This record gives sequence, C-alpha cells and structure tokens, in this order.
Amino acid sequence: MSQDKTNPLLCDPVSGMCEMPIGEQSNEKTLIPSENKPIKIIYYTDPICSSCWGIEPQLRKLKLEYGDYFDIDYRMGGLLPDWSYNSGGISKPSDVAHHWDEASLYYEMPIDGNVWIEDPLDSSYPSCIAMKAAQMQSKTKAISFMRILREKLYLDKKNIAKWENITEAAKNAGLDVQKLKADYDDAEELFQEDLNYARTLGVRGFPTLFFSDGNGKQLTVYGSKPYADFKNTLLALFPEAKKKNIKNENALDLFETFPTLAPKEYAVILDKSTSEATSILEKLHQQGLLDKKTIKNGSLYIIKK
Repeated sequence: MSQDKTNPLLCDPVSGMCEMPIGEQSNEKTLIPSENKPIKIIYYTDPICSSCWGIEPQLRKLKLEYGDYFDIDYRMGGLLPDWSYNSGGISKPSDVAHHWDEASLYYEMPIDGNVWIEDPLDSSYPSCIAMKAAQMQSKTKAISFMRILREKLYLDKKNIAKWENITEAAKNAGLDVQKLKADYDDAEELFQEDLNYARTLGVRGFPTLFFSDGNGKQLTVYGSKPYADFKNTLLALFPEAKKKNIKNENALDLFETFPTLAPKEYAVILDKSTSEATSILEKLHQQGLLDKKTIKNGSLYIIKK
C-alpha cells in the first residue's frame, strides 16, 4: 500500500489492519520474555482501532485457554495524531462514519460510526496517554479501562479524547482518577517510548502482536485473524502448552471473567455460531439475568451487578 493511499482510520477488513503511513523503520528487535511465563506478547493497539475491537473475541479466548503461558504487554500506537492529513478518501471525521459501520458488520462486533458525525475525536493521543497512566497504577485495571473506553466509543458514541469520558471510564475500571490525572505528564513520556519502540520493531499498523519465547524465536500476527492463527503461533513457540478447558457449566459462567460480552465474543470463546450465541444471550436477558445495550449494528450483554 503506497503512502498516499494509507490512512490510519481506513482499516482494511480483509487484511484486518489499521495501517499507518510507511515511515522510517529500523530492523526488528528480538523481544525479551516475561520472567514469570514462557511467552511474551507485545500487542500494539490503540483505543480507537476498529480492527483491534475486531480481535477481542480471539484474544479473550486465548487468555482463557492458554493464559498460563503468556503475558501481554499492551503498547499504544497513536493511530490518530490529528487531522492534518488527507489520504485514502478520509480527510475529515465524518468520512470515518460509514467505514466504521462497514467494519462493524464485517467483524460482527457492535460499532456505531456516528460518533464521527455527532462528537468526533480530534486525536487518539489523549486516550493512549490515559492508558499509559492507567498502567502506572495497575496493569489489570488498565485492561478493563481500555475495554470500557472502547465500549463508550463504539456503542455509546462518546468522544474518548475528552477528559470527562476518560474520567468516567477510569472510575468504572476502579482506577484512582486523581492519580491518573497526576500521572498524565509522565504517561506522555511512556507513550512516546511506545511510539519510538514501534518504529524500532517495524510496526506498520494495528493490531500487531509480537510473540517471543526469549530464545531468539519470534513470530508475529498482523491484523484481525481467526483464533487458530493466535493459538498456533503460541504453540509454535511453546508446543508443550496445554489448553485449559473453559468453564461453561451454565450459560452465565463467562460473565464471571468478562462482565460484558458481544454475541460474537460468546460465540468464538465457546465454539458456537453467532446466531446460537445470540439466542442464548437473549434468553438470559429475557430472564432478567443480563442487561443489554443495543445499537444499530449489534448488541452487548452485561452482567447485572
């Protein structure tokens, strides 16, 4: 893809990538694995990356089945610095709306592109920096925080570049909002380190996941791929990994781990069709066991607190 055709918000559903314009890149480095687990995954993403939302089902399943064998280091990609460019048919926020609606149908994940018409983001940098500040507090809560940010963006059409929406997401994730604000300046430096490291690794788009075993072997998964690609990449580096059976004694078990699930996520994790998953979730909703948020391109089911 030539530079003048590449627009970071024009994600290609077929390749599953939100590609960045090609710039200076160094040779790829070998990554260092976690001290605790045999495989380290460096995951380059961005809160506004629609293709990254598209791989939530696969990542959630991988964590449940093989999470004992890997740690994920979430790195922020800075997908949208600002609107000072015009490429790939996108020159203003409203141009993204239709594209996101198409991505929603392709990935079968709920996205309402109208955020780009009603309350468009000027940049993804504030949410990326907020993620780095959240990681300074708690890596676990930071993962929940990014999920909540994405739900606000994709389903609620909230501009997650605005501090009021970042604050609300932080509260919902159990983060200390005052500390998040205080850490923001330092987090900006950490975000810059992520951007620099991305260039060193040759990251050209999102999602990009680097799998490393610490013995010089490294494999990469680019873009939105089927679950088998993620699983087989892990097993290629660590063949002795044993699959853990996913707890599914009753239909609500998954919600103990993931408080919100789209039908596609439920389907991928439990090896069901999306229509079968929707039917199960809808029945739980009708029984009053789940809340439901419905938008024009799908639904999200939420465990009742």
